[in-house]
Amino acid sequence: MKMYKDLSPSLRTIMTPGPVEVDPRVLRAMSFPILGQFDPEFTDLMNETMGMLRQVFQTSNQWAYPVDGTSRSGIEAALTSLIEPGDKVLIPIYGRFGYLLMEIAERCGAEIATLETEWGSVFDPEEVIRAIHREKPKLVAIVHGETSTGRMQPLADIGKVCRELDILLVVDAVATIGGTPVETDAWGLDVVIGGTQKCLSVPSGMSPLTYNSRAEAKILRRKTIEKGLRDPMSQTLSAGTAIRSNYFDLSQLQDYWSPARLNHHTEATSMLYALREGLRIVLEEGLEVRFARHALNEKALMAGIQSMGLQLYGDPKCKLPMVTCIRIPEGIDGEAVRAMLLEQFGIEIASSFGPLKGKIWRIGTMGFSCRKKNVLHLLGALEAVMICFGVPIHAAAGVQAALQVYREGEVPVE
Repeated sequence: MKMYKDLSPSLRTIMTPGPVEVDPRVLRAMSFPILGQFDPEFTDLMNETMGMLRQVFQTSNQWAYPVDGTSRSGIEAALTSLIEPGDKVLIPIYGRFGYLLMEIAERCGAEIATLETEWGSVFDPEEVIRAIHREKPKLVAIVHGETSTGRMQPLADIGKVCRELDILLVVDAVATIGGTPVETDAWGLDVVIGGTQKCLSVPSGMSPLTYNSRAEAKILRRKTIEKGLRDPMSQTLSAGTAIRSNYFDLSQLQDYWSPARLNHHTEATSMLYALREGLRIVLEEGLEVRFARHALNEKALMAGIQSMGLQLYGDPKCKLPMVTCIRIPEGIDGEAVRAMLLEQFGIEIASSFGPLKGKIWRIGTMGFSCRKKNVLHLLGALEAVMICFGVPIHAAAGVQAALQVYREGEVPVE
């Protein structure tokens, strides 16, 4: 007699800003036999993964590897390893995840300076640059793609100034890596943190990151301090503090990913298989083709939403290509609409947070979920649900508008 039912999760069309549907090839990779973490066959896979990450991050950095844990683990590892108590950190905030950067930096003992703008917009880079000159921080931390508002912050000019002033620039690219350009070297980004569960279409559980020699220099200086703290006879101590976390200590993690393979933790073997396969699929498709696919499906979705008569949210000039935000019509229970989409059509979309809670829906077109079939399925279902709720929409217009975009698109679609 079974105490519990066999596991059989429902098949869903996941159109949220993350997690998204996982490519079946990634799921297959996760079923492969386990290798020991120091087996030469496995360390070869680690090296291949680092090489592929460099290509996806568009960098020549030596260090590009995953932190085991959700996307937040990579953010926390970067900030914990770089911020010393008392360091001034400037955080421009234009959505929920800017506040997350602020909270983590505060826990690291940073002196926080923030810059805030209205949700649904981003900063003019000159505004951030003026704040950098005014505040003179040691580090700037900023979100590239803010999924809570569906906006994307331009970074190239900010990166240039940070480099000129010898200020470290840490970027949360969790939502954007693999779906739109993230030009680590060309934009002058010192540390970039990605996520697996969005445009890479890998399950949540790893956070790929990359950092350059400028960031590494500070990390290694703090490692030297740690060594001095452990050795009373050491003369290496200088002003500063050791990295307080063991698990999120990038100096130890890079030793683990280096040819020395110094043991730090037991690598998440199946997740590494998944990440390697997800990256291989990205590079097989080609970055530019992949970016164009995301842009085409975004265009079709937006055309369908607007042709229905629904209103988009946010400044269109800084829209995040893989997240489309829709204003919930007046008098409509947004959660009831989401529930009907899930229960009747097997489609999941997202609500939002804070001041936008109950005011917008967020639809993700990311990675493997970013497909013509998904967009058309969603538009048809949303039309039907809107009619059920008495919303005056242009019936059938949404699907037709999206189909027209696909007919005119130059990029092949699935």
